[in-house]
Amino acid sequence: MDDSGNHTVELYIYDLSQGMATMMSQMLLGRQIDGIYHTAVVVFGREFFYGSHGISSITPGTTVLGKPQKKQKIGETFIPYQVFKDYVRGLAESTFRGACYNLLKHNCNTFSEDLCQFLCGTSIPKYILDLPQEILSTPLGQSLAPLIESLEAPQPGSSAFSFEPQIAQRETSPGFDALNTEIEAARQHSQALDERRQAINEKLARKERKKNGEKKHKKKKSKSATGNSSGESDQNSNSMSEAENGNGTAEVAAEMLPSEQALEDEAAEKRAEEERKRARDPPIVFKDIDAKTELEGLVKLVDDKLVEDEKVALEELHQYLLFGEGSWALGDSFLVFVGHVLRDPEMSPETRVHLLRALACCALKDDVILLLHQDRRDHVMMNYAQDIDKHTPEEQQALALFLCNLFENTNASEWLLYISEWQFNNQTVSNIRITTKAAVHCLLATCPKLQDLGSAIVHNLACKDVKTVVFDDISVEISMALLQFFQQQPDEERLFRGMKALSKFVFVSPDIPQLVQMIGPNPKDFKGKSGRVDEMIEIISKKVR
Repeated sequence: MDDSGNHTVELYIYDLSQGMATMMSQMLLGRQIDGIYHTAVVVFGREFFYGSHGISSITPGTTVLGKPQKKQKIGETFIPYQVFKDYVRGLAESTFRGACYNLLKHNCNTFSEDLCQFLCGTSIPKYILDLPQEILSTPLGQSLAPLIESLEAPQPGSSAFSFEPQIAQRETSPGFDALNTEIEAARQHSQALDERRQAINEKLARKERKKNGEKKHKKKKSKSATGNSSGESDQNSNSMSEAENGNGTAEVAAEMLPSEQALEDEAAEKRAEEERKRARDPPIVFKDIDAKTELEGLVKLVDDKLVEDEKVALEELHQYLLFGEGSWALGDSFLVFVGHVLRDPEMSPETRVHLLRALACCALKDDVILLLHQDRRDHVMMNYAQDIDKHTPEEQQALALFLCNLFENTNASEWLLYISEWQFNNQTVSNIRITTKAAVHCLLATCPKLQDLGSAIVHNLACKDVKTVVFDDISVEISMALLQFFQQQPDEERLFRGMKALSKFVFVSPDIPQLVQMIGPNPKDFKGKSGRVDEMIEIISKKVR
């Protein structure tokens, strides 16, 4: 499966009434509707949908419903296939298990909305989401029950959620798919965790065997150097080296487990992420955080204030940060725990600081994007960030640290720029607006530490290689804040960050060079601070005449 570039995301829309709604809705409901809709998401060459059996995938357009009434392009996604796999696997084991299906409240359209938000930050059509619940409760809706039940049954050629590379090119038999459906539907969340832990343990065991083999090899070579059976020793050590280093690719391949394949896929994604990192302007992040200290401080302050599920979530955070577990170890209740700490007025500011600094450590990890995407439903972390000006100075610093460190990885930094909107405290907000607000607030604060973090966030924002349209409505706001910031005569490091950001923004909007001319200060006033600052000023001056 190609894991690079962008992939088209389509919504397949089916009318369960097969045209009957158009003819009968006025008589039965007292108003005209055009259909009763079932939807599925098509991406990576497969059609994904949800029913009482759980999440399934199938060759596009081959369900019992036949061809879709309409195909609507949702957008393009840059989310890697590996991340998509892990995300949908998490849904299949939690909120979108077969047992969670409800025809009226938690159905195929709920799943399509979740997946489209995850992939593109875009909702499915409003007329589908707003289809009143009472419609499916009418005689017309009840008459569709047999068809709905047939859709929820295992489809020929489909399987309960699983991923196989190039699956569209290798169709399995209906009998195998039906069996696979039953197996996958029976899996529990704890089993998934056990499988992954086992895979990691197996990988560590292989490394340990290799390490021990190398030690024995060196020991035997040492004996050989002193005249102790050199020929036999060399021969044995060479044989051991071949065995331990996988001589025999066939032997290693024969031992490869599905869980090990997932680890290899994860490693490939990490290599791709490292390549993207090398090709971009390096972000400014802060790695001098002791995760163990933050966790210990957090435990002391919250241990007697948590319910059992939240204590489990705290232990999961411990496993993720200190023992190398992947973000899959953070269960469904983890964000509930985070929300409790951030929102509960009974929690002390010090408690929130420890949690935010621990999250800043998480932000440096490659797979933190999975945690972030889980928060796209309730926006726990970004709603807290929206109120940055209402928090204590220590909380503001910890929050800014978290936001800044999210730029360490490409996927996480793109999450900060999502433009999909929601309502919070009677305001329309989005990730990019909240990120901008936090950056400007910190940049113009009187606290030197906040200024340092704010200048880093602004620098990282400006160095993102994104389409101009993303920055159209925020570049002017940030540039005006930068001009105010320059009036404070910042030191060379912060001045360089600000000038580098402005050197990017002057090419984004034609209004910004005019603002620099009208408001000032003139960037040329700072010439001579350092060579790198002068280089940025030269770039800006080409646009500011």
